[in-house]
Amino acid sequence: MVQSNAVKKIFILILTLVFVAGCGSSVSVQRTAADTQTDLSGYWNDTDSRLVAEEMVRDMTSRPWLSNFTSENGVAPKVIVGRIRLRDASEHIRTNAFVKDIERELINSGKVQFVASSEEREEIRGERMDQQQYASEETAKRVAQEQAADYMLQGSITMFVDQAGGEQAKYYQVDLELIDVESNQKVWIGTKKIKKLIDQKKVGW
Repeated sequence: MVQSNAVKKIFILILTLVFVAGCGSSVSVQRTAADTQTDLSGYWNDTDSRLVAEEMVRDMTSRPWLSNFTSENGVAPKVIVGRIRLRDASEHIRTNAFVKDIERELINSGKVQFVASSEEREEIRGERMDQQQYASEETAKRVAQEQAADYMLQGSITMFVDQAGGEQAKYYQVDLELIDVESNQKVWIGTKKIKKLIDQKKVGW
């Protein structure tokens, strides 16, 4: 009887070890290009940010406001990117990263001049003031020589979720507006929508 109980305990121990081993996980890491399109969770990601920035800047720089300004002034307009607000979103979206994607596309387009943001200007102004005191007169950069922006780009990201059972639909809407800094006139409005369908399947043993 004692031997039978010992055999049962050993058998139970073996089953437990097999179960634990079956529930274990292994990690596999594979390097891929940074611009590879990936979407593992259904959340807003770097691919969404990059593609939306590319498409909206391409549309913005192809509209009449740009050629009208250039023909009237003989130079490309100076643009600054303001705040991109997050509205009605149940997930965290890195709007700062999206702003950087927009800035990169604007600069690389070669169609506009780009002005530093307010935060960046404060740091540069501090450096310029230091130069007035510590740098030689020949190399110190002059004050009150900043280039003012002609237009400011502002916008928002809005998120909607529709869910039933294990299926979920996510809608992201990006709205951007380009505004004349002097007159407050809106010269361009762009909208980009993204829809993601997510099937959350239950896993059972």
